[in-house]
Amino acid sequence: MNLAVWLVLAASGKLMAGDLDKSVKDLKNESLYLSKVWVSDLGNGMYKNPVLYADYSDPDVCRADDDYYMTASSFNCIPGLQILHSKDLVNWKIIGAAIQRLYPEDVFDKPQHGNGVWAPSIRYRNGELHIYYGDPDYGIYMTKTRNPAGEWETPALVKAGKGLIDPCPFWDDNGEAYLVHAYAGSRAGFKSVLAVSRLTPDGKKAIGQSRIVYDGHELDPTIEGPKLYKRNGYYYILAPAGGVATGWQVALRSADIFGPYERKVVMAQGSTSINGPHQGGWVDTATGEDWFLHFQDRYAFGRVVHLQPMKWVNDWPVIGEDRDGDGCGEPVATCKKPAAGTTYPAETPVESDEFLTGQIGWQWQWHANPTDWWYFAKPDKGVLCLYSVPVPENYKSLWDVPNLLLQKLTGTDLTATANITFIPSESLKGERTGLVVMGMDYALLSLENRPEGLRLFQNECREAEKGGVEKENASILLTGNTVYLRVEIQSNAACRFSYSADGKKYQPLGNTFTAKEGKWIGAKVGLFCSRPVHNNDGGRVEIDWFRVELGIRN
Repeated sequence: MNLAVWLVLAASGKLMAGDLDKSVKDLKNESLYLSKVWVSDLGNGMYKNPVLYADYSDPDVCRADDDYYMTASSFNCIPGLQILHSKDLVNWKIIGAAIQRLYPEDVFDKPQHGNGVWAPSIRYRNGELHIYYGDPDYGIYMTKTRNPAGEWETPALVKAGKGLIDPCPFWDDNGEAYLVHAYAGSRAGFKSVLAVSRLTPDGKKAIGQSRIVYDGHELDPTIEGPKLYKRNGYYYILAPAGGVATGWQVALRSADIFGPYERKVVMAQGSTSINGPHQGGWVDTATGEDWFLHFQDRYAFGRVVHLQPMKWVNDWPVIGEDRDGDGCGEPVATCKKPAAGTTYPAETPVESDEFLTGQIGWQWQWHANPTDWWYFAKPDKGVLCLYSVPVPENYKSLWDVPNLLLQKLTGTDLTATANITFIPSESLKGERTGLVVMGMDYALLSLENRPEGLRLFQNECREAEKGGVEKENASILLTGNTVYLRVEIQSNAACRFSYSADGKKYQPLGNTFTAKEGKWIGAKVGLFCSRPVHNNDGGRVEIDWFRVELGIRN
């Protein structure tokens, strides 16, 4: 089944609930994509970390038979809760997204940087995948599906409350259900504790008040991101503490789900260069191995995902490599791949897009709920058309713009190039389009329709989140409306912009810019098209392709 056709069927509901296994098989038969920037699978039975050199913050993972599914925080970005699938925990593919819109719509139709979907957990139960996530302003939500690459249910509010975050459900042997969660100090005015609540057996509603089961103020400040499991009669909470960039992994265990809990540090940075290491989840394999996925904060490059071997010693988990035998592991840089029963080919999430299917690839996300007329994918022409969208009232910079079509950076020393044709409205001046590296500071190449013709600018904006405005570094007048826009991003996050009229010879334009992370996310790269006024129509840009490659091209 062609992927584009499959997506249409999934969206129309013509794939039935029992089609989970069939849908994954169909997707697996599609051609494999391999990044030109970063591939974790070394091809010799080994892998290198990170397994995903991209911003999948707060990852969680589960196994359904011999398939693995992962999701991560998506905050304000839409589609949200991207769903990744793997057969071996090393090679991953984006197969869909659980959230197509965020609610309340009147809030999330505008960029809500750092708000929205925080720290999800994903679990497989009774033939369904469940995702729980916290919205720090509204409470804890749950969505589920039998078809992870298709539609998910509209998220339902499980537990209302400001500052409730990082939820993880657990169904006990007797069918009773529970939920562990943390508190966001920015909303609740209180943090560094973990709490457990009862759930209805179907997992749809919390019952009564949450009970604090662990106070980390003394030993584990800012403890958060808890995951709840059971093994050999013990309840385990695995949770990071000490801060995103400087913390450690804690294991708590108890014979009673409400405690008291014993505590042990089971992974820390130690002598490695893997700072954090932070929040993630445990998964076992059908072959009996144990593994742990977590993230490392790489600042502008985001919170990248590592895979660590895990073992049990005296009913305590040891994550990574325990070099001194003290029961606390350190992250590994390379390791033998998980035993998956067979060997699977190398594969990575898609970055480049030729826009041939009539669909926007799952790697792309908007900065707010999209409107249906923002784009038109033309499979007959093989282009993606972005229509110019009026900028918001009180516009200061692209930080305020919802119709940014962006994707994660997928490694260091990468080059992103777009071949675009700008077709502005003849009667409207000030329309513009371009290639942007977006964060709390951002920089871009933009074509603008000026009275003298199309002018190409290289601009930057410092402290966009604080109301900063764009500054022009350089500009030139173009003689045509088709141009190749390029940004080279080096391992130190330095960005160099260039352009070409023929796609062969590129000319640098403007200043070198140092990328900066966004609000709880890494920097992103992508495209936009906007106009300065609200009138009855506007122009468009046609994107022939967007390609991500390795290394500095010029």
